[in-house]
Amino acid sequence: MAEKRDYYEVLGLGKDASDDDIKKAYRKMARQYHPDVNKAADAETKFKEVKEAYDVLSDGQKRTRYDQYGHVDPNQGMGGGAGDFGGFGDIFDMFFGGNGRRDPNAPQRGNDLQYTMTVEFKEAIFGKETDITIPRTENCDTCHGSGAKPGTQPQTCSVCRGTGQEEVVQNTPFGRMVNRRACSNCNGNGKIIKERCSTCHGNGKVKKQRKIHVRIPAGVDDGAQLRMTGEGEGGVRGGPAGDLYIVIRVKSHDFFEREGEDIYCEVPLTFAQAALGDEIEIPTLTEKVKLKIPAGTQTGTFFRLKGKGVPRLRGAGQGDQHVKVVIVTPSKLSDEQKDLLRQFASLDGEQTHEQEQSFFDRVKKAFRGD
Repeated sequence: MAEKRDYYEVLGLGKDASDDDIKKAYRKMARQYHPDVNKAADAETKFKEVKEAYDVLSDGQKRTRYDQYGHVDPNQGMGGGAGDFGGFGDIFDMFFGGNGRRDPNAPQRGNDLQYTMTVEFKEAIFGKETDITIPRTENCDTCHGSGAKPGTQPQTCSVCRGTGQEEVVQNTPFGRMVNRRACSNCNGNGKIIKERCSTCHGNGKVKKQRKIHVRIPAGVDDGAQLRMTGEGEGGVRGGPAGDLYIVIRVKSHDFFEREGEDIYCEVPLTFAQAALGDEIEIPTLTEKVKLKIPAGTQTGTFFRLKGKGVPRLRGAGQGDQHVKVVIVTPSKLSDEQKDLLRQFASLDGEQTHEQEQSFFDRVKKAFRGD
């Protein structure tokens, strides 16, 4: 198995990166490697790697644990295969007489689930409420998760006596060796179901389509995750259910572009509007507003509409809207318009395209060294 890369390296950050740095790096790389945009063979793998790194580094507790231990989970014992001493729990027993083994009958938390939801550009900005349907595993209603036929109960395994483990004794030249392994009679469950439930066939779980009401907060951005506690897979033996993580994907807009809490757009201007000045109407996320264009405005100039951006998820207020003006050159002119432009050029001391030689002819000569 390939060794995992350092999460900070994946996002191109140093260990002193702020939460905002992590968010910006994730947003940039998620867009770069998203399978819907990047068709490269390894795009999906890189996208998952970026998301895994973000999930850890954006969570304060997970990041602290990662900074201390790296990819090693300190809560997992030392793995033991068939024929060795059985792992950290057994070593702990040997030296300290404790019980480090997991109780097979203890309640177990259900698995987390992930659901990807695609929303429209303005739905992400203003929020949305909707219902989604997800497939998930739930406790069987017939046997209430026991796996046994109604009116009966699972029986304690007679071999391991409910521990889920059995001991295998071997005589070796070095002495008598005792190895522990999962009970072969109950498969490590500690219980035997003699009469299985006809609905779940003894699993205690069934697959169901679950409808869930989701509230998307205003200002959510592409790649954000919503956590719904207890909406994941059902727990085992009375354990709590897992959580549901909803990953938000935001569609692009024909006119607006988003960068954090700010909105960007481009608006065309005629030469006359830019030279003489004008007052134009600009569409925003909620309404149309007037924007004054000063005389002599150059193409590429930005104007800011304060408070016309995206609502902030944490804190009051909104971002701004930035309007870039682009001067559009007409492609078709009437004879009268051409005459007027020639007069303007003459008054301004300029040479027109028809005087002497064209600009492109001069460029070609320059490349030839003439």
